[in-house]
Amino acid sequence: MEQNAIPGNIVDIFAKENKVAITDPVYPVYLDTNVMSGRSGKYDSKTGKYENIIYLPVTEENNFKPELPKEKVDIIYLCFPNNPTGTVLTKQELKKWIDYAKENKSIILYDAAYEAFIEEENIPHSIYEIEGAKDVAIEFKSFSKTAGFTGVRCAYTIVPKQLRGYTKDGREISINKLWNRRTTTKFNGVSYIVQKAAEATYSEEGKKQIEDNIKYYKENAKIIKNGLEKVGFKVYGAINSPYIWLKVPEGISSWEFFDKLLNEVNVVGTPGSGFGPSGEGYFRLTAFATRENTIKAMQRIENWNRD
Repeated sequence: MEQNAIPGNIVDIFAKENKVAITDPVYPVYLDTNVMSGRSGKYDSKTGKYENIIYLPVTEENNFKPELPKEKVDIIYLCFPNNPTGTVLTKQELKKWIDYAKENKSIILYDAAYEAFIEEENIPHSIYEIEGAKDVAIEFKSFSKTAGFTGVRCAYTIVPKQLRGYTKDGREISINKLWNRRTTTKFNGVSYIVQKAAEATYSEEGKKQIEDNIKYYKENAKIIKNGLEKVGFKVYGAINSPYIWLKVPEGISSWEFFDKLLNEVNVVGTPGSGFGPSGEGYFRLTAFATRENTIKAMQRIENWNRD
């Protein structure tokens, strides 16, 4: 299944009354699909938030570690390594979420699309490395970020057979069976040629090519991180992720920074506010580019007279 489609399609099997918690900033699809399915409630233009969504701020102030919800929620979206911040959770930090989900009968939707970029120890590549996760978590995995399948689209979903949901009257329901019924009813499957390409990524040659590809982008991320820090920007991510999350200069918004970077330096990135209210004041750059263009972009930023 397409990677973008999974977070959107998975909500088909949950009731509209379910309370949803998302980290903020966040990959926009998580929020948008819940808005489309009628789960979000009204939008407040002053706060930039929806009334029925529980926002979990992920900012410099809390070291980009989301705090557990202060109220009971039914569905929790977690993405680590995170898009857009590029930050991670340790196994111990993720265990707290497993324990919360067990206590509150919540289900964690865990996006591990960027796990191949992890290089530090004690950072889980899968939520199922944590004891008890199979009882409370669904995991999404994508070929897009590892094998460059962004154009052809292919991913897969792991729904443990012991994972249970609950009806309003407290009856247990198999989430695996619900997802299987939904998928076989509404999805015809990835094309055969794309499936064969996905299969090839597990061959020895395929694994080597993917490893080389990941190394290439991780080196790009280091070049960007070092270049930005050299000229005084405060930077996060870039170590276990292809994303670089920088703090914009005081006194300007993330969109104003976008305009200045585009018009004065001819470098394109993504304003942090596009990922949610807590993204304001930050800016995302990506390592998914050629080495030549990455170096050129950093040279332009280093020569930029920001005064």
